[in-house]
This record gives sequence, structure tokens and C-alpha cells, in this order.
Amino acid sequence: MNVSEAGTAIAVATNSVPVKRILGRNPGPMTGPGTNSYLIGTQSLSLLDPGPADEVQLHSFLEAIGTATLKYILITHTHGDHSPGALALQEATGATLVGRKAPEVAGHDRTFVPDKIWQDEEIIDVGEYTIQLIDTPGHASNHICFLLREEQLLFTGDHVLQGTTSVILPPDGDMAAYLDALARLKNMPLTALAPGHGEIMSEPQAEIEKLIAHRLKREQKVLTGLNSLGACGLDELVLRVYDDVAAHLIPWAKKTLLAHLIKLEREQKISQANELWQLK
Repeated sequence: MNVSEAGTAIAVATNSVPVKRILGRNPGPMTGPGTNSYLIGTQSLSLLDPGPADEVQLHSFLEAIGTATLKYILITHTHGDHSPGALALQEATGATLVGRKAPEVAGHDRTFVPDKIWQDEEIIDVGEYTIQLIDTPGHASNHICFLLREEQLLFTGDHVLQGTTSVILPPDGDMAAYLDALARLKNMPLTALAPGHGEIMSEPQAEIEKLIAHRLKREQKVLTGLNSLGACGLDELVLRVYDDVAAHLIPWAKKTLLAHLIKLEREQKISQANELWQLK
């Protein structure tokens, strides 16, 4: 995906329901080429994850919508690279906002206020197609994936990314919830995954299984590291567990490491005192 494509609506391969991907204008170390927004439908449209508030990108959305009607704005979660663009888009179109309000923790977009309380597995009947909400907490407590049922295409936000793994950010992020949600998705008859960052993935079960295996392998490295180091803090342990990660990503790795540690502590496999962690 070329960053020069930002703002351009490019068709995604589907059978019956048109889907277009619109790359965000926010490339960076944590967003890759930028946030993927998706425009679904022909005349009754839904737009998923409009990304940061950006007037130029808003114009790109409106141009892609054209004479059709935007019915719904779908938000996977309220991090700043996914939801802030929803407010101006709703003001311009009158579309219904679908998603969950921001949790009371730092790092979330409080401008996003859904039009009602949406339920897990709730189905939105747009007429041309139907979309189902799938609760997938982990990366964020209010994270939702959206299933385009006619295509069995799952829009994964930051729950499943292409070519990388999402950061789990305690206290809002939760590694156990994340793995449970992955197990739930693995059992769904999906045809493809449309992530918040990166390319479409055409082998969903294999991708999900690979991601679960990666997380469990990392968890085993946590246990092995604690066995070798004894009682230690995050700064020491992260260098052992994430010895395959570039130095500039270590601060983010430390956040996900904490999520692993919290999960293992709940499972009574490790303990911590005075900010030092150790095997039980």
C-alpha cells in the first residue's frame, strides 16, 4: 500500500457487497502507512473508522460518498487514529454513530459519542447488506470488530493487524481478554480480515492462529526470563523478553509486557512486590 494513495477510495475484492479502502493521511511508526477507513455499500453506505480529524480527509470521504447516502459511521475503538474524524463526518452527513463511548482512561477520544448503546452480536440491517458487531476487548476495553455478513469479511480495527501485532495498553488493555477474543474469532467462518493498518488478509484462520501462537510464545519468554533473572523490574525484563524488537519500540513493548505480567499474576503463576516481578 503506497502512502501516496492516501484519500483515494480503492476497491477491496468482494463478491456482492462493494467495499472500498481509503488510506488515512497519518503515516507513522505506530500507524504504518496510515489508518484504513472502509466505505461499504452502493447507495446506502457505511464508513468504518474515519481516523483523525482532518479536513482534507473529510473532503476525500465526501467525494467517495458522492450522491449516495452515508447511513452509518462504524467505530472499532476510540483511540486517536481511529475515531476523531467521526464528529465532522456525522455533522456533514447525519449518519448514525455506531461504537462504544470512550473509557475513563487517558489516550481515548471523548468527542465520540455513539447514538445509542450498541450490543455484542447486534445486527445492523442497512438494506443492501447487514453488519454484525463482535465485542473484541483487549487492545482497548471498548474495541469492536464489525462483520460484513454477506461476505464474511471482518473489519478488525487494531485487534488483528497485518504484518505486526497490536500494543496492549493496561489498565484499559487486557491480554487475557485479547486472547479470549482471538479464540472467539478463530471459530468464525471468515473469508478475509480487513485491518485498521496494513493489507487485507485472505487466510483469516491462519492469521489468527499465528497471532495466538505469537502471544503465547511471548508469554513463555516472560516466564523463562523471570526464571533466569529472578525478581526484576520491567526495564530489565523487557530487554530479555523483547530482544527481537527495535530499540525505539521498547517503550511500547514495555506496555504490552505489563499486560502479559498482569495476566500471569491473575493466573497465580507469578507475583510482584515493590515493582519487582518473580515466579511463584
